[in-house]
Amino acid sequence: MPETIKANTRRPDLTLSTDGKRHPVQSGLTAFTLLAGVVAFAAGLIVRQHLAATVLGVIAMVAGLFTQMISVARPQRILLMAGVVAAFVGVCLGIAHGGWG
Repeated sequence: MPETIKANTRRPDLTLSTDGKRHPVQSGLTAFTLLAGVVAFAAGLIVRQHLAATVLGVIAMVAGLFTQMISVARPQRILLMAGVVAAFVGVCLGIAHGGWG
């Protein structure tokens, strides 16, 4: 039967770009923000790592907020905000444990 419709057996692509174009700069900055935010959060939980949590958290927040302005896709923005919030909590914990000193 040539008229038979084949089911779509192809797996959906796991991508941050919903418009079909590549955005390597935005995707890289998104990955950096999420990873650095999680690391800053984890370092903020350790009292002796307050300087690392504060510095890395501030860097991740600035990078994340900049990338938020230039992002082109909704999945990027979702991961960016997750990274920025984690970085913010890491900065707050780092400051509470001693901050820059």
